[in-house]
Amino acid sequence: MRRDDPRPRVSARPLLEVRNLSLDFSSPGGRVHALRNVSLDVPAGQVVGIVGESGSGKSTLAYTVMGLLPENAQVTAGSIVFEGRDQLTLTAQARRSLKGDRLSMIFQDPMTALNPVRTIEGQMIDIQHHEQGSRSAKCSRAVDMLKRVGIPDPQNRIGNYPHQFSGGMRQRICIAMALLVKPSLLIADEPTTALDATLEVQIIHLLKDLQQEIGCSILFVSHHLGVVAELCDHVAVMYAGEVVEQGAVRDIFHNPGHPYTRALLECDPGRIKQRTRNLPTIPGEVPSLLGSKKGCIFRPRCPHAFDRCVHETPGEYRVAAGQVARCHLLDRAGMVAA
Repeated sequence: MRRDDPRPRVSARPLLEVRNLSLDFSSPGGRVHALRNVSLDVPAGQVVGIVGESGSGKSTLAYTVMGLLPENAQVTAGSIVFEGRDQLTLTAQARRSLKGDRLSMIFQDPMTALNPVRTIEGQMIDIQHHEQGSRSAKCSRAVDMLKRVGIPDPQNRIGNYPHQFSGGMRQRICIAMALLVKPSLLIADEPTTALDATLEVQIIHLLKDLQQEIGCSILFVSHHLGVVAELCDHVAVMYAGEVVEQGAVRDIFHNPGHPYTRALLECDPGRIKQRTRNLPTIPGEVPSLLGSKKGCIFRPRCPHAFDRCVHETPGEYRVAAGQVARCHLLDRAGMVAA
């Protein structure tokens, strides 16, 4: 588990409030219900992780919050309230003014996130388009940020092109660009996926240090439970477009309330006590999101499913203070509806 550390004072209202968010993609096969009734809070000055299998909707949620959706995407219900304003009711120009200023993002693949035909200097100056000041002042801030993220000889290397850096260095540059504008909310979409284990640890420690220094909130998307345990304060577990459980990291890891959360934790290689050639897996596959769904979405893969799971969609039940999960088993156990 991550060490206790000082945090900025958390305001009464979360910095980001996602409420009952549903999103569809139109496709030749029909409407894909990629997000369904998703609710999530990101408190000021805290790190919230989103975990789940591939296809669970983690990145879709991140891109929806950021406002980076393809033309075939449609938000069908809900709200995304950031700093007291519903992003879905703002004009396109108003939403664009937040990107690269109050909202910033680290993309998943550092090998494609940077423009290959422009220098790092040009890209880092452009990212400061909201800032006042001369080009030389912006360049000086960029050099300072590159130094803080561990780029050697930043004054000379800032004039290089992306292909002249390794994957780990490019990801550090992406982090530097995202934090250069000192955003209120940083969205990190699996920023360590393309890196080896050693670089992953370095990047996580770097993110933690810079987050505490700047005081921003982070919405951190990952499939790596160990990284989430190290970095995050809270975690939301997603499955097939739904948030099935959320709460404090310590509560989720020590007392998971949903069978899917328990299955994810059992598949974590870091929890395997004995030497084995076979890693544990969750039987079955993530279901298709085409068409309407009835009952519990996890039922076909759940070893504890019973008749009620077939016909009735589970509501939220309180597992602990600040921890809720969507499972009929909790109702059977006498848990109170949230």
